[in-house]
Amino acid sequence: MANVLGIDIGHERLKMVLVSGGKIKKTVVVETPENLLKDGVIVSQETMGEFIRETMKENGISASKAAIVLNGERVYVRNVTMPLMNADQLLYNLPYEFRDYITEELKDYMFDYAMRSVDEEENTMDVLAAAVPKTLIDDVRVVLRKAGLKLVKAAPILSSYRALIRDYEKTHPTRDYLLLNLGYRSIRVDVFHGQEYLATHVLDIGLRNVDTVLAESMGVDEHIAHTYLITNHKDCQNSMECKNAFTNISVELMRTMNFLRYSMQDNDLDEIWVCGGGANIPNLRDAIAEHLEAPVYSAWEKFCGADHSRQQEGDSILQTVGILKDL
Repeated sequence: MANVLGIDIGHERLKMVLVSGGKIKKTVVVETPENLLKDGVIVSQETMGEFIRETMKENGISASKAAIVLNGERVYVRNVTMPLMNADQLLYNLPYEFRDYITEELKDYMFDYAMRSVDEEENTMDVLAAAVPKTLIDDVRVVLRKAGLKLVKAAPILSSYRALIRDYEKTHPTRDYLLLNLGYRSIRVDVFHGQEYLATHVLDIGLRNVDTVLAESMGVDEHIAHTYLITNHKDCQNSMECKNAFTNISVELMRTMNFLRYSMQDNDLDEIWVCGGGANIPNLRDAIAEHLEAPVYSAWEKFCGADHSRQQEGDSILQTVGILKDL
């Protein structure tokens, strides 16, 4: 499929990846204007659509189709084992598998799945099932239409990871993956064994916690403090305030890691692969490696190592690349 634009709308940054003929042609990472997102919900579809359209224009991006990464607390993904059935029966029964997870009306959600395995002897099937609010999909369609784009794919972050792992394991042996998305508002921990999704933990801590202490120590607002942090202005990443904040993040991650290692003793969680805005902060990565007692690697280097030209922004656009894999 020619000229498909992958999009990931984050609270901190908008990520775009243009693919043509299966190859990355252009990548863009820009700050998301304040107040366009609230708790993962697009506040103004028209303003967001105009922002995407202008960003495309400013960066010389020409595309008519888009694939988007679905974020937010109301996007549910889980492994499900069900009796063997056809596709229509599966889609009919999937909503009932989310009754204990979704407090809203099930009719207000869309459901989809990816087949994991079939056991004909037991007459069962394992699927990776997803539930997404219909309003989220409607919002995305409106935003893209305002930007002059047609939605051709929308899928959760886990779908991006599975596609990246699938391609990676074409030339590497199956292994366990501990993926950390070091974001602005939160840190997401995802665990896979090969393409098999195992668990997700989301920690309510992120780079904004570092911005808060840095802003106070430098006497600036948090927006400026974040710019200072990312650019390492006046070597602020080595300040005592930042190092303490990195330690606090690492301790929270250590608690999660200890739980995972205890509950998944059959899995070899001996490496940590990081992505997101915090992946490019060396002192944060070093603090995580020290407290979790495991080497920390760039997920971009691992999955897309041949493309060194995009290394600087790679860990930010990783999921956007993954969402385009099957188009």
